[in-house]
Amino acid sequence: MKATVITIGDEILIGQIVDTNSAWIGQQLSDIGIKLYEIISCGDNAEQITSAIDRARANSDVVIMTGGLGPTKDDITKNTLVSYFNTTLELNEELWERMKQIFEKRGLQVLEMNRSQAMIPKDSTMLPNQRGTAQGMWFERDGKVFISLPGVPHEMKHLMSAQVIPRLNERFTFPTIVHRTIMTAGAGESIIAQKLSEFENNLPANFKLAYLPNLGIVRLRLTAHGTNGDLARQADELEFKLVEVLGDLVYARTDEKLEVVIGKLLRENNATLSCAESCTGGYIAHLLTSVPGSSTYFEGSLVTYSYDVKEKLLGVKNSTLNTVGAVSEECVREMLSGLLQKTETTYGIAVSGIAGPGGATPDKPVGTVWIAVGNSEKMVAKRYQFFPGRSENIKVFSYTALNMLRLFMAGKW
Repeated sequence: MKATVITIGDEILIGQIVDTNSAWIGQQLSDIGIKLYEIISCGDNAEQITSAIDRARANSDVVIMTGGLGPTKDDITKNTLVSYFNTTLELNEELWERMKQIFEKRGLQVLEMNRSQAMIPKDSTMLPNQRGTAQGMWFERDGKVFISLPGVPHEMKHLMSAQVIPRLNERFTFPTIVHRTIMTAGAGESIIAQKLSEFENNLPANFKLAYLPNLGIVRLRLTAHGTNGDLARQADELEFKLVEVLGDLVYARTDEKLEVVIGKLLRENNATLSCAESCTGGYIAHLLTSVPGSSTYFEGSLVTYSYDVKEKLLGVKNSTLNTVGAVSEECVREMLSGLLQKTETTYGIAVSGIAGPGGATPDKPVGTVWIAVGNSEKMVAKRYQFFPGRSENIKVFSYTALNMLRLFMAGKW
């Protein structure tokens, strides 16, 4: 079974907002066994919307539209659907009364344009929206389902979870689908693919391995389709083999962020962490503190960007900075040593590099970084070479540093 998602709105086409709805909807559909065939984006234009529906109708069994259900003149999705399905609008008195009560409770004036949101196409099933005033709509034609949802993400997600997915499960019988997610760090997509070449060649026909790379992280998704009751057991066995092949590159067997895993390791060991950041400018601290409860193990980060601050706050030697420079093994080791002395944390991370676009030298091009991790007894420092882009480097430097700490804590170094 296939589905098409249509996102409606001029704001999407001009880049005023980013379409995150489609990716989320695709994931929800995949979880129940529906394959996302296509994503179509179109403007607030009746001809474009009609053309998109025709195209989706020809290729898919389920069509999900988001956007254009508000009360303003540019919200034309509902009227376009009324015309497309040759039906009429009817006032839902119960919904209109509820909407008026909501406005009155908020001390807002009820406008005539708000009444339009209580008008529901006669031949559709209303999908009640408890998070807003734009209701979802469900149409069926020739065995196919057409669903219209608000474009506001939290309203759309509410309707998908509470209304659409349960109704789809009642309406259709889906094949069993099983997912396994494996998170890796420390190697790029091509290296991982090379390691898994034989594994992939021997996968059963109903299994597929997908690579989803990001900066410093590669997510692997093992998916199986079928009606076999042993599908979950097969997936478990294949997941075990995959993890065995990749070894230390695997940091989680669920869709979990590296900073969350680091936090768990620190908490389990009753350990603390601090950072000395130069080129990452506090991004490592940002990742760590984005995890709820991080205050129990993360003490803080010193952003020592200049030579002077490296010397004054971390005790980096002036001779080190003026001979081998800040982007060197000697510098990050001295940064880490000074950090651990000042903070007295169990572990520390020190990073110094050239994020770009300037600051490069012939022997230290943009993307060069030295990272040191360790404790009061032992330190490990490594040099890496990454990208020409500043924002990409800041992120990949940070995730590489966290992964080095993970391996250090696991006794791999």
